[in-house]
Order: sequence, then structure tokens, then C-alpha cells
Amino acid sequence: MTQHGIEHLFTDTVRDTMGSGVYGDWRSIQNADAVPLAFGFPYPESLPNGELVSAAESLLAAEPDRALQYGGGDRAAGLRDVIVDRARDRGIDCSTDAIHLTNGATRAIDTVCRVFLEPGDEVVVEAPTFMGALGIFRNHGATVTGVDVDEEGLDVDALAEDLAARAERGAPGPKLVYTIPDFQNPTGVTMATDRRELLLDLAETHDFVVLEDDPYGRLRYDGVDRPPLKALDSADRTVRINTFSKTIAPGVRTGWIVADERTAAQFDRIDAGGEPSFTRGLIDTYCADGRLDRAVSRLCEGYEERRDRMLASLDAYMPPDVGWSEPSGGFFVWIEFPDGTDTEAMLPEAIDAGVTYLPGSFFYAGDDGDRFARLSFSHAAPAAIEDGIEALARTVSDGVPSTDGRLGRGR
Repeated sequence: MTQHGIEHLFTDTVRDTMGSGVYGDWRSIQNADAVPLAFGFPYPESLPNGELVSAAESLLAAEPDRALQYGGGDRAAGLRDVIVDRARDRGIDCSTDAIHLTNGATRAIDTVCRVFLEPGDEVVVEAPTFMGALGIFRNHGATVTGVDVDEEGLDVDALAEDLAARAERGAPGPKLVYTIPDFQNPTGVTMATDRRELLLDLAETHDFVVLEDDPYGRLRYDGVDRPPLKALDSADRTVRINTFSKTIAPGVRTGWIVADERTAAQFDRIDAGGEPSFTRGLIDTYCADGRLDRAVSRLCEGYEERRDRMLASLDAYMPPDVGWSEPSGGFFVWIEFPDGTDTEAMLPEAIDAGVTYLPGSFFYAGDDGDRFARLSFSHAAPAAIEDGIEALARTVSDGVPSTDGRLGRGR
């Protein structure tokens, strides 16, 4: 008997996940008439429209027959050299053969999964973590396990205890451990250096890959840079992901993977043709003469002002039993409300009051995060950020039960 439609031909993984939310569902919040603290978008004035137009004109003048062709020209090929130089600035010694270019960072995560994951393999993630990554891991049929995050990043000691207990009873370990060590999404915290070193030791001892996602590492506003996991890794256990979305513009949709050369060759094979050659040439041209470095310096000034306004506003308006992270860089502040708060249920009231955010439950693999929320200071103007925080504080004061105030005025 012929079945109607084609849904019965979907893969098991697609059928198993059809009822779950997907990365992008939250974009409906974008249309709300409210201060947008939900989005990890750059603020509009930061986008280098004029310089990208100039770079495009220069590229087309220099390579009129090749810039728009399959594969591009010399400028497109030169982008790997730009990335190698920037990796070396962070202490990572690699060659162009260790670089795989992708159509954005989420495509990079997906490519890593295509090379390493079989359905049923386990991925350990930070709890909470980037919701887009959670969707990708589920799409590959992976089992996702969360390990808590605190003020110093992933609780690597807790992971070590779990892995040791598994080894003692003969249980399998994870295939991948996914981490955002610098200015983590959504919490904004940064992993301590000793935890980075221990995580790499665990990867070698328990035979897993560390997937290091670093979209925000160049956007530090306070303190001293910590070494990337890839820079500390002498055993080639780390696969590192990065992107130009946060330092140039999301619309250029260009990311990359750094791995050992043998692994990078498999990314090249599995993900052939995944990045637009014209955009590669455009970015290479734009990065000439230190333009990107100057742009990052300006970005840091703009984001620092917004972060400081958000933290000051939280301190001024929030009830004393609400806590929050105090990031040294990146885009996000993580809010912790008292027990009994449901930030997903509270969101419509917040929008009516004049502010949007993302509920904490979006960032967990399990049924957690109800009393947390992510705020982004990257997109709105400083004055609007203060208005948004005041609106959120009114919403909280009207609807959140009082507690003993154990969180204090920040964390």
C-alpha cells in the first residue's frame, strides 16, 4: 500500500527529533516591540559596511576573472594564511594544511560531528551551553550529557570524577567534550588555566576529542588572555573552531577549524566546497593593512561600554535575591533568579514590560534552567540596555517569589 507523503522516509534521527525545538525557533522574539536583550548580534554601528564595499571593489578590480569563479583567486587562497597568523597570535603553531574553512561556526561544529560521531556516541557539554550546538549534536543522534559550569568555567574536577568512576566499572566514555572556554555562551564565564590543562590530560587518558569553540576570545574587555586549549595541547586532542562573525559581521558566514593536518584533511574531504570563494577573497582583502585589528579594538570599546551599562543597571534595579555573572568579555550575562521562577513562562510578561531575553532552559540538554536567563549586551544601545534592565526588574518584582537572598547582588 502506497503511503501518502514522504515523512516515513525520513531518517530515524529526524523522526526522533521532529517534536523538539530547533536552533532559530527563538527568532520570533525578534519582532517584539521591546528592548532586544535576547540576541547575540553585533550592534548595527559596528558593522563595517563601507570598508567591506571598498574591499569588494578592490578584490574585483584585482581579480576580475577569478574573484567570482569556482575556487576564487589568490585572495581567496590567502585567507588561510591570515588565519594561521591570527592563530599564532594566540600561541597556536599551525600550518595552512591544518585549517579547514567552513560556512560559519555552526557548519564547523556540524563538520566535526560528521567526521567523529556515530549515532549513539556520547558528547559531554557544559551545562548550560550554546543551544545551536545542542541541536547539532542531537541531529547526529548523539547522547548529550551535561557537566556543570561555575565561575571558573567547566567543572573539570566533576568530569574527572565521573570519568574515573566509568573506567572503574568498565563503562564507555564520551567521544567528544564540547567547551566554550572564553566568555562562554550563555554564562559569560572563562575557564581557568589549570582546568584547561586538566581537561587535556583527561582527553588523553580517557581517549576523547576536545571540541574548543572560541567565537568570542578576541573580545576581551578586562584582565589577561588565557591560553587557548589548542595552544596547550601537545597530543593533538583538540579540534578548535572559530569564526569571523563576531569580529567582522555575521553575514560573511565564514568560520574555520584548526586541527592536526591528518584530521583537517578529513574535514576537507567530508565538507568539500562548503565555503563561498568570493567571501574568502573579500575577507582576505579586508584584513589587509591591519584593518581587522583596528576594527576589533573599536568593537571592544563599544561592547565594554554596553557590558558596563548592563552590569551597573542590574546592580541598580534588580531585587537583592537575583544574581548574575560578570563577564570579562564576549556578549552575555547569565541571570539567576530565585527558586520557583520560570523564565520561559515569564517571558511574555517581560515583553509586555518592554524587554526580551532568552530563557535558561534553551541552553540545557535536559529539563533544567527554568530560573535562569541569558541577557545579551551586544546589540542594543547603552541607554536602551538600561531601559531593558529596568523593565526586567519590574517584571521580576511583580512575579518572582522572595527568598532568603542567598545570591547577593552579583556573582
